Amino acid sequence: MKRLLSLLATLAVSLSAMAAPYPDKPVRIVVPYSPGGGGDVVGRPLSQELGKQLGGTFYIDNRGGAGGNIGMEYVAQSPADGYSVVLALTSQLAINQALYAKLRYDALTDFEPITLIGSAPYFLAVNASLPVKNLAEFIKLAKSKPGGMSYASTGNGSGLHLSMELLKSMAGIDLVHVPYKGGGAALTDLLSGNVQAMFVSYGAGSAHIKAGKLRVLAVSSSQRSPALPDVPTIAEAGVPGYESGVWYALLAPHGTPPEIVKRLHDGSVAALQSKELRERFASDGVKTIGSKPEELTKYIQAERIKWAEVVKRSGATVE
Repeated sequence: MKRLLSLLATLAVSLSAMAAPYPDKPVRIVVPYSPGGGGDVVGRPLSQELGKQLGGTFYIDNRGGAGGNIGMEYVAQSPADGYSVVLALTSQLAINQALYAKLRYDALTDFEPITLIGSAPYFLAVNASLPVKNLAEFIKLAKSKPGGMSYASTGNGSGLHLSMELLKSMAGIDLVHVPYKGGGAALTDLLSGNVQAMFVSYGAGSAHIKAGKLRVLAVSSSQRSPALPDVPTIAEAGVPGYESGVWYALLAPHGTPPEIVKRLHDGSVAALQSKELRERFASDGVKTIGSKPEELTKYIQAERIKWAEVVKRSGATVE
């Protein structure tokens, strides 16, 4: 009976979608973080361009908390009619499943994949007073005094935390983790020298890098970043196979009609191909992608396996 009712509900939504062109009312894009973060950097220009492509109104609804889980749960429980979607990041789709003891959503079964929007690398930055000029020197210094150097992150289990834990394990170094409640406080302590290193996004660190207050040693992606083309990748600089960063994906609640998912996918891909959006993303160090839904599913599956192992090695847990 439960399955029959679910089927009838989906059919009703499909019939409704056929009766009126989509979208015929504002579409909510939930960003599972507080305003002003990386989700907004991607979400706000994307929402504007989606409105142009699909002839409707798309707006950002910030629902932060619990590592992004609050926003994810909200969308998972929303009507599957295409008017509530989520712009999720690496943490919600690939990390939290291994990090949280109890999670009330599953990224693969509670959502319909739309597209992988884009990705951005992290930059390994150190305080300019630290006597190292490249990654090899940083690793050598860290090995000379195990546990004698510290690094900042935006919280236990965050992408910045686990990216450094991945580097620690692959480079064979021991650094002390100092978690903060947000990127601003972490960056402040890095600039003051209270911690020696931190992974930073280009948007957050560029002004301090240009001012010479931070020294960038390497970039976390598999290829160099156009934002700082002279900075080598971590793999190039001495840790083969290393790759990390943040990626952004658009998803709808499970059961959203295929024709609406397709319209959202096609509109997103068209938006990502617009010159204005590509230039806006590039200025913030974000690479546009625009995958097929099935490619996004495979990507999430692979990333979950990768980060589950990193979480296990780090010992990070969140109740």
